[in-house]
Amino acid sequence: MRLRFPKILLLILVAITLTAQEKSPELAGRTEGNQYLSPTDIFSVRVSVLRELGGRISDTGNVVTFTDAFNTHETIACFKMDTSQRWEDETRGRKDYLGWFFSNFIQSDFEQRFPGARIESASFISNLQSGALLVFNLLPGGSMFAARATVFADSPPLVAKRGNLVFVRDGYVFILSIELAEKVLERTAYDKTITEEDTLLRDRLLHLLDRMTFAVQAPADAPSR
Repeated sequence: MRLRFPKILLLILVAITLTAQEKSPELAGRTEGNQYLSPTDIFSVRVSVLRELGGRISDTGNVVTFTDAFNTHETIACFKMDTSQRWEDETRGRKDYLGWFFSNFIQSDFEQRFPGARIESASFISNLQSGALLVFNLLPGGSMFAARATVFADSPPLVAKRGNLVFVRDGYVFILSIELAEKVLERTAYDKTITEEDTLLRDRLLHLLDRMTFAVQAPADAPSR
């Protein structure tokens, strides 16, 4: 059975590309005060970037990206599960489903776009969002900070490291993704261990999750109004 699902990486990259435009694009979602509200009203999130410091928000119907002129690059993707996805979740179980989902719909696209991309490690957090997958992957040539990095003729290639948090909530798959900017920007001065990198990215992803508010879904048998 061939499953139909959006090209997630393509949609994420579209949102990323919009951040590079000189003029801020019109948002699919909206902002109210310091809150960004998704176009579907499925979630809102407290904005972490300031326009005065180069902060930018770009989005599509499914993906929002927050960047600034320093070291922030945060992405939240949200996709409604279709019948086949719900079936995979129910039959595989949450842990195996999230691993299968990430490998087939996210990592495979990264590998096509960035040759040599690989998953460095992954772990399942059973007590977070009814089960969440935490994935760290390495993306040669995939850094969003490459234009600001100091690169010499004999420098090793830039390899981006991203932390990704994947979970299911209210019939939607959420993918939170953050790049570890220091790994690219500090270059020769960079001395963090893999464990320290993982801790930093994990803490930042959990902080991003803490800033999110999810819509309250009505029960399936609730009367319509």
